[in-house]
Amino acid sequence: MAQIIATRCPAAALPEAEADTWRAFQGQQPAFANPLMGPDFARAVGRVREDAEVVTYRRGDEVVGFLGLHRRPRGFARPLGAPFADYHALVTGPAPGFDGREALALADVRAFRHIGLIDPYGLFDRIAVGPTAFAIELPEGPDAYMEALRASNPKRFKNYRRLLNRLADIGPLELRASRDRADFDQLLAWKSEQFRRTGLQDVLRPAWVRGLMSSLFETETPRFGGLMLTLHAGDTLTGGHFGVIANGIYHPWIASTNPALVAASPGNAFLDQVIRAMPDLGIRVYDLGPGHDHYKQPFSSTQMSVGVGLTLTDSRAGGLITLGSTDWASGIDAPLAKVQRRLDHIAAVDPTAAGRAMALVDAMRAIPRRLGGAD
Repeated sequence: MAQIIATRCPAAALPEAEADTWRAFQGQQPAFANPLMGPDFARAVGRVREDAEVVTYRRGDEVVGFLGLHRRPRGFARPLGAPFADYHALVTGPAPGFDGREALALADVRAFRHIGLIDPYGLFDRIAVGPTAFAIELPEGPDAYMEALRASNPKRFKNYRRLLNRLADIGPLELRASRDRADFDQLLAWKSEQFRRTGLQDVLRPAWVRGLMSSLFETETPRFGGLMLTLHAGDTLTGGHFGVIANGIYHPWIASTNPALVAASPGNAFLDQVIRAMPDLGIRVYDLGPGHDHYKQPFSSTQMSVGVGLTLTDSRAGGLITLGSTDWASGIDAPLAKVQRRLDHIAAVDPTAAGRAMALVDAMRAIPRRLGGAD
Protein backbone atom coordinates (compact mmCIF):
# COMPACT_ATOMS: atom_id res chain seq x y z
CA MET A 1 0.00 0.00 0.00
CA ALA A 2 1.30 3.46 -0.92
CA GLN A 3 2.51 5.74 1.84
CA ILE A 4 0.25 8.51 3.14
CA ILE A 5 1.65 11.99 2.61
CA ALA A 6 0.35 15.34 3.84
CA THR A 7 0.43 18.63 1.97
CA ARG A 8 -0.48 22.01 3.40
CA CYS A 9 -2.01 25.10 1.83
CA PRO A 10 -3.55 28.35 3.10
CA ALA A 11 -7.22 27.69 3.74
CA ALA A 12 -8.31 30.53 1.44
CA ALA A 13 -6.35 28.96 -1.44
CA LEU A 14 -7.88 25.47 -1.26
CA PRO A 15 -8.28 24.25 -4.89
CA GLU A 16 -11.82 23.62 -6.08
CA ALA A 17 -11.07 20.01 -7.04
CA GLU A 18 -10.01 19.28 -3.48
CA ALA A 19 -13.05 21.14 -2.13
CA ASP A 20 -15.27 18.87 -4.24
CA THR A 21 -13.57 15.78 -2.80
CA TRP A 22 -14.03 17.18 0.70
CA ARG A 23 -17.75 17.67 0.04
CA ALA A 24 -17.95 14.11 -1.26
CA PHE A 25 -16.58 12.82 2.06
CA GLN A 26 -19.20 14.90 3.84
CA GLY A 27 -21.90 13.36 1.66
CA GLN A 28 -20.76 9.85 2.60
CA GLN A 29 -20.93 10.48 6.36
CA PRO A 30 -23.90 12.38 7.89
CA ALA A 31 -21.81 13.17 10.99
CA PHE A 32 -19.62 15.42 8.79
CA ALA A 33 -22.52 17.30 7.16
CA ASN A 34 -22.45 20.40 9.36
CA PRO A 35 -21.23 23.51 7.46
CA LEU A 36 -18.49 24.09 10.05
CA MET A 37 -16.79 20.92 8.82
CA GLY A 38 -16.85 21.87 5.15
CA PRO A 39 -14.41 23.52 2.73
CA ASP A 40 -16.47 26.69 2.27
CA PHE A 41 -16.24 27.53 5.96
CA ALA A 42 -12.50 26.78 5.84
CA ARG A 43 -12.05 29.22 2.97
CA ALA A 44 -14.10 31.89 4.74
CA VAL A 45 -11.89 31.66 7.83
CA GLY A 46 -8.78 31.63 5.65
CA ARG A 47 -9.71 34.99 4.18
CA VAL A 48 -9.48 36.64 7.61
CA ARG A 49 -6.80 34.57 9.40
CA GLU A 50 -3.28 34.14 8.01
CA ASP A 51 -2.63 31.14 10.27
CA ALA A 52 -5.59 29.17 8.84
CA GLU A 53 -4.57 26.22 6.71
CA VAL A 54 -5.89 22.98 5.25
CA VAL A 55 -3.92 19.76 5.40
CA THR A 56 -4.69 17.37 2.54
CA TYR A 57 -3.80 13.70 2.92
CA ARG A 58 -2.99 11.57 -0.12
CA ARG A 59 -2.21 7.97 -0.83
CA GLY A 60 -0.51 8.08 -4.21
CA ASP A 61 -2.80 10.12 -6.44
CA GLU A 62 -5.85 9.55 -4.23
CA VAL A 63 -6.99 12.18 -1.72
CA VAL A 64 -7.98 10.38 1.48
CA GLY A 65 -8.64 13.14 4.01
CA PHE A 66 -8.69 16.78 5.10
CA LEU A 67 -7.97 18.63 8.32
CA GLY A 68 -8.46 22.37 8.85
CA LEU A 69 -6.43 24.03 11.58
CA HIS A 70 -4.83 27.15 12.97
CA ARG A 71 -1.11 26.54 13.25
CA ARG A 72 0.40 28.32 16.23
CA PRO A 73 4.01 28.51 17.44
CA ARG A 74 6.03 25.48 18.57
CA GLY A 75 3.89 22.86 16.85
CA PHE A 76 0.61 23.68 18.58
CA ALA A 77 -2.68 23.78 16.60
CA ARG A 78 -6.35 24.42 17.14
CA PRO A 79 -9.42 23.59 15.01
CA LEU A 80 -9.91 25.90 12.09
CA GLY A 81 -12.30 28.67 13.09
CA ALA A 82 -11.81 28.24 16.85
CA PRO A 83 -13.50 29.36 19.02
CA PHE A 84 -16.37 29.30 16.50
CA ALA A 85 -15.52 25.72 15.51
CA ASP A 86 -18.23 24.20 17.67
CA TYR A 87 -17.52 21.07 15.63
CA HIS A 88 -14.34 19.96 13.88
CA ALA A 89 -13.16 16.71 12.34
CA LEU A 90 -10.51 14.87 10.42
CA VAL A 91 -12.75 14.45 7.37
CA THR A 92 -12.08 11.17 5.58
CA GLY A 93 -13.74 8.15 4.07
CA PRO A 94 -14.63 5.17 6.30
CA ALA A 95 -11.21 3.46 6.05
CA PRO A 96 -8.50 6.11 5.56
CA GLY A 97 -5.61 3.85 6.52
CA PHE A 98 -4.27 6.14 9.29
CA ASP A 99 -5.44 7.40 12.66
CA GLY A 100 -5.72 10.87 14.12
CA ARG A 101 -2.36 10.93 15.86
CA GLU A 102 -0.61 9.80 12.66
CA ALA A 103 -2.49 12.47 10.69
CA LEU A 104 -1.30 15.19 13.06
CA ALA A 105 2.28 13.94 12.99
CA LEU A 106 2.24 13.95 9.18
CA ALA A 107 1.08 17.58 9.37
CA ASP A 108 3.98 18.44 11.69
CA VAL A 109 1.59 19.13 14.58
CA ARG A 110 2.89 18.23 18.03
CA ALA A 111 -0.21 19.13 20.07
CA PHE A 112 -3.80 19.66 18.91
CA ARG A 113 -6.50 21.14 21.14
CA HIS A 114 -9.93 19.60 20.51
CA ILE A 115 -12.96 21.67 21.46
CA GLY A 116 -15.77 19.85 19.63
CA LEU A 117 -14.41 16.75 17.93
CA ILE A 118 -16.67 14.72 15.65
CA ASP A 119 -15.04 11.34 15.11
CA PRO A 120 -17.44 8.78 13.59
CA TYR A 121 -14.65 6.44 12.50
CA GLY A 122 -12.85 6.43 15.86
CA LEU A 123 -9.58 7.87 14.56
CA PHE A 124 -8.71 9.64 17.83
CA ASP A 125 -8.28 7.71 21.07
CA ARG A 126 -8.27 8.90 24.67
CA ILE A 127 -10.42 11.93 23.87
CA ALA A 128 -12.86 12.78 26.65
CA VAL A 129 -16.58 13.14 26.13
CA GLY A 130 -17.38 16.83 26.19
CA PRO A 131 -20.58 18.85 26.36
CA THR A 132 -23.85 17.79 24.78
CA ALA A 133 -24.86 19.41 21.50
CA PHE A 134 -28.51 19.97 20.65
CA ALA A 135 -30.43 20.17 17.39
CA ILE A 136 -34.00 20.48 16.14
CA GLU A 137 -35.34 18.23 13.40
CA LEU A 138 -38.96 17.96 12.28
CA PRO A 139 -39.56 14.52 10.72
CA GLU A 140 -43.35 14.90 11.10
CA GLY A 141 -43.55 18.65 10.55
CA PRO A 142 -43.68 21.68 12.87
CA ASP A 143 -47.26 21.21 14.09
CA ALA A 144 -46.60 17.68 15.34
CA TYR A 145 -43.33 18.83 16.88
CA MET A 146 -44.89 21.71 18.77
CA GLU A 147 -47.71 19.47 20.00
CA ALA A 148 -45.11 17.01 21.32
CA LEU A 149 -43.39 19.85 23.16
CA ARG A 150 -46.69 20.92 24.67
CA ALA A 151 -47.58 17.39 25.73
CA SER A 152 -44.17 16.82 27.34
CA ASN A 153 -44.51 19.82 29.64
CA PRO A 154 -47.91 21.57 29.50
CA LYS A 155 -47.04 24.02 32.26
CA ARG A 156 -43.87 25.22 30.58
CA PHE A 157 -45.56 25.43 27.20
CA LYS A 158 -48.40 27.48 28.70
CA ASN A 159 -45.82 29.92 30.08
CA TYR A 160 -44.19 30.16 26.64
CA ARG A 161 -47.54 31.09 25.10
CA ARG A 162 -48.14 33.71 27.79
CA LEU A 163 -44.76 35.33 27.11
CA LEU A 164 -45.34 35.11 23.36
CA ASN A 165 -48.61 36.99 23.78
CA ARG A 166 -46.81 39.63 25.83
CA LEU A 167 -44.47 40.28 22.89
CA ALA A 168 -47.38 40.29 20.46
CA ASP A 169 -48.95 43.11 22.47
CA ILE A 170 -46.08 45.32 21.22
CA GLY A 171 -46.97 44.57 17.60
CA PRO A 172 -47.58 41.71 15.16
CA LEU A 173 -44.83 39.08 15.36
CA GLU A 174 -42.84 38.53 12.18
CA LEU A 175 -39.95 36.13 11.67
CA ARG A 176 -37.61 37.29 8.90
CA ALA A 177 -34.72 35.79 6.98
CA SER A 178 -33.15 39.21 6.70
CA ARG A 179 -30.26 41.04 5.03
CA ASP A 180 -30.86 44.20 7.05
CA ARG A 181 -27.42 45.47 8.04
CA ALA A 182 -28.77 47.60 10.87
CA ASP A 183 -30.40 44.56 12.47
CA PHE A 184 -27.19 42.56 12.01
CA ASP A 185 -25.13 45.27 13.72
CA GLN A 186 -27.68 45.46 16.53
CA LEU A 187 -27.57 41.71 17.20
CA LEU A 188 -23.77 41.83 17.45
CA ALA A 189 -23.88 44.90 19.70
CA TRP A 190 -26.37 43.24 22.06
CA LYS A 191 -24.19 40.12 22.19
CA SER A 192 -21.03 42.10 22.97
CA GLU A 193 -22.87 43.95 25.72
CA GLN A 194 -24.05 40.63 27.15
CA PHE A 195 -20.45 39.39 27.27
CA ARG A 196 -19.33 42.51 29.09
CA ARG A 197 -22.26 42.45 31.50
CA THR A 198 -21.68 38.84 32.49
CA GLY A 199 -17.90 39.13 32.69
CA LEU A 200 -17.24 36.80 29.75
CA GLN A 201 -14.68 37.45 27.05
CA ASP A 202 -16.14 39.35 24.10
CA VAL A 203 -15.36 36.91 21.31
CA LEU A 204 -16.74 39.39 18.76
CA ARG A 205 -14.14 42.07 19.47
CA PRO A 206 -11.12 40.81 17.43
CA ALA A 207 -10.84 42.23 13.92
CA TRP A 208 -10.74 38.78 12.31
CA VAL A 209 -14.03 37.80 13.97
CA ARG A 210 -15.75 40.97 12.82
CA GLY A 211 -14.37 40.39 9.34
CA LEU A 212 -15.57 36.79 9.28
CA MET A 213 -19.07 37.65 10.49
CA SER A 214 -19.41 40.52 8.04
CA SER A 215 -18.14 38.43 5.13
CA LEU A 216 -20.52 35.58 5.92
CA PHE A 217 -23.41 38.00 6.33
CA GLU A 218 -22.80 39.10 2.75
CA THR A 219 -22.36 35.54 1.43
CA GLU A 220 -25.43 33.89 -0.04
CA THR A 221 -24.93 31.00 -2.47
CA PRO A 222 -27.02 27.87 -3.12
CA ARG A 223 -24.31 25.77 -1.47
CA PHE A 224 -23.17 27.82 1.53
CA GLY A 225 -23.74 31.19 3.14
CA GLY A 226 -24.54 33.27 6.17
CA LEU A 227 -28.10 33.48 7.44
CA MET A 228 -29.65 35.94 9.87
CA LEU A 229 -33.09 35.23 11.31
CA THR A 230 -34.83 37.97 13.27
CA LEU A 231 -38.09 38.26 15.17
CA HIS A 232 -39.86 41.60 15.11
CA ALA A 233 -42.86 42.72 17.14
CA GLY A 234 -44.23 45.41 14.90
CA ASP A 235 -41.28 47.71 14.24
CA THR A 236 -39.36 46.47 17.31
CA LEU A 237 -36.48 44.03 16.89
CA THR A 238 -36.89 41.50 19.72
CA GLY A 239 -33.92 39.26 18.90
CA GLY A 240 -32.44 36.87 16.42
CA HIS A 241 -29.79 34.36 15.39
CA PHE A 242 -26.90 34.60 12.95
CA GLY A 243 -24.76 31.78 11.59
CA VAL A 244 -24.03 29.64 8.55
CA ILE A 245 -26.19 27.30 6.50
CA ALA A 246 -25.35 24.53 4.04
CA ASN A 247 -27.34 21.58 2.75
CA GLY A 248 -30.34 22.51 4.87
CA ILE A 249 -28.29 22.51 8.10
CA TYR A 250 -28.26 25.84 9.93
CA HIS A 251 -25.69 26.50 12.64
CA PRO A 252 -26.13 29.87 14.37
CA TRP A 253 -23.39 31.32 16.58
CA ILE A 254 -24.93 34.62 17.61
CA ALA A 255 -28.11 34.43 19.67
CA SER A 256 -29.12 37.91 20.80
CA THR A 257 -32.21 39.37 22.40
CA ASN A 258 -33.39 42.88 23.07
CA PRO A 259 -32.36 43.63 26.69
CA ALA A 260 -35.35 45.96 27.10
CA LEU A 261 -37.69 42.99 26.60
CA VAL A 262 -36.03 40.50 28.94
CA ALA A 263 -39.23 40.12 30.99
CA ALA A 264 -40.98 38.69 27.92
CA SER A 265 -38.24 36.08 27.30
CA PRO A 266 -37.82 36.90 23.59
CA GLY A 267 -35.33 34.03 23.11
CA ASN A 268 -38.01 31.43 23.80
CA ALA A 269 -40.47 33.29 21.58
CA PHE A 270 -37.90 33.31 18.79
CA LEU A 271 -37.42 29.53 18.96
CA ASP A 272 -41.17 28.98 18.99
CA GLN A 273 -41.55 31.00 15.81
CA VAL A 274 -38.49 29.60 14.04
CA ILE A 275 -39.55 25.98 14.58
CA ARG A 276 -42.86 26.72 12.89
CA ALA A 277 -41.06 28.39 9.96
CA MET A 278 -38.26 25.83 9.38
CA PRO A 279 -39.81 24.14 6.30
CA ASP A 280 -40.47 27.49 4.60
CA LEU A 281 -36.90 28.60 5.38
CA GLY A 282 -35.40 25.48 3.84
CA ILE A 283 -33.91 24.42 7.19
CA ARG A 284 -33.84 20.67 7.71
CA VAL A 285 -31.67 20.71 10.85
CA TYR A 286 -31.54 23.66 13.24
CA ASP A 287 -28.25 22.98 15.01
CA LEU A 288 -28.18 24.75 18.37
CA GLY A 289 -24.64 23.60 19.12
CA PRO A 290 -23.12 22.40 22.42
CA GLY A 291 -23.65 23.76 25.91
CA HIS A 292 -26.32 25.95 27.56
CA ASP A 293 -28.53 22.93 28.22
CA HIS A 294 -31.16 24.90 30.15
CA TYR A 295 -31.93 27.03 27.08
CA LYS A 296 -31.57 24.49 24.29
CA GLN A 297 -32.69 21.16 25.69
CA PRO A 298 -36.41 21.99 26.07
CA PHE A 299 -36.66 22.72 22.33
CA SER A 300 -34.30 20.09 20.94
CA SER A 301 -35.16 16.74 19.39
CA THR A 302 -31.68 15.27 18.96
CA GLN A 303 -28.59 15.30 21.15
CA MET A 304 -25.00 14.18 20.73
CA SER A 305 -21.74 14.51 22.62
CA VAL A 306 -18.58 16.07 21.23
CA GLY A 307 -14.98 15.28 22.07
CA VAL A 308 -12.67 17.59 24.00
CA GLY A 309 -9.05 17.29 25.04
CA LEU A 310 -5.51 17.36 23.76
CA THR A 311 -3.85 15.01 21.28
CA LEU A 312 -0.06 14.88 21.57
CA THR A 313 2.15 13.45 18.85
CA ASP A 314 5.48 14.29 20.49
CA SER A 315 6.40 13.77 24.13
CA ARG A 316 8.20 17.11 24.06
CA ALA A 317 4.86 18.82 23.41
CA GLY A 318 3.86 18.27 27.02
CA GLY A 319 6.08 21.20 27.93
CA LEU A 320 4.38 23.49 25.44
CA ILE A 321 1.12 23.74 27.31
CA THR A 322 0.58 23.89 31.03
CA LEU A 323 -3.10 23.04 30.60
CA GLY A 324 -3.45 19.31 31.23
CA SER A 325 -5.76 17.47 28.85
CA THR A 326 -7.34 15.39 31.61
CA ASP A 327 -8.24 18.31 33.86
CA TRP A 328 -9.51 20.45 30.99
CA ALA A 329 -11.60 17.72 29.41
CA SER A 330 -13.13 16.30 32.57
CA GLY A 331 -14.51 19.63 33.74
CA ILE A 332 -12.68 19.75 37.06
CA ASP A 333 -13.58 23.05 38.74
CA ALA A 334 -10.38 23.62 40.69
CA PRO A 335 -9.37 27.30 40.59
CA LEU A 336 -6.20 26.58 38.59
CA ALA A 337 -8.12 24.58 36.00
CA LYS A 338 -10.59 27.46 35.60
CA VAL A 339 -7.77 29.94 35.08
CA GLN A 340 -6.11 27.66 32.55
CA ARG A 341 -9.33 27.20 30.60
CA ARG A 342 -9.85 30.96 30.52
CA LEU A 343 -6.31 31.56 29.27
CA ASP A 344 -6.72 28.92 26.58
CA HIS A 345 -9.97 30.51 25.46
CA ILE A 346 -8.39 33.96 25.32
CA ALA A 347 -5.56 32.60 23.19
CA ALA A 348 -8.02 30.89 20.82
CA VAL A 349 -10.11 34.02 20.33
CA ASP A 350 -7.37 36.54 19.58
CA PRO A 351 -4.03 35.60 17.95
CA THR A 352 -2.55 39.05 18.61
CA ALA A 353 -0.52 39.91 21.70
CA ALA A 354 -2.38 43.21 22.15
CA GLY A 355 -5.77 41.52 21.93
CA ARG A 356 -4.80 38.87 24.46
CA ALA A 357 -3.47 41.48 26.87
CA MET A 358 -6.72 43.43 26.63
CA ALA A 359 -8.74 40.26 27.23
CA LEU A 360 -6.65 39.47 30.30
CA VAL A 361 -7.30 42.94 31.71
CA ASP A 362 -11.03 42.50 31.07
CA ALA A 363 -10.96 39.11 32.77
CA MET A 364 -9.37 40.59 35.89
CA ARG A 365 -11.91 43.41 35.98
CA ALA A 366 -14.74 40.90 35.61
CA ILE A 367 -13.76 38.78 38.62
CA PRO A 368 -16.04 40.67 41.06
CA ARG A 369 -19.01 40.27 38.71
CA ARG A 370 -18.28 36.57 38.19
CA LEU A 371 -18.17 36.11 41.97
CA GLY A 372 -21.40 38.01 42.43
CA GLY A 373 -19.87 41.16 43.89
CA ALA A 374 -19.70 44.76 42.77
CA ASP A 375 -17.30 46.20 40.22
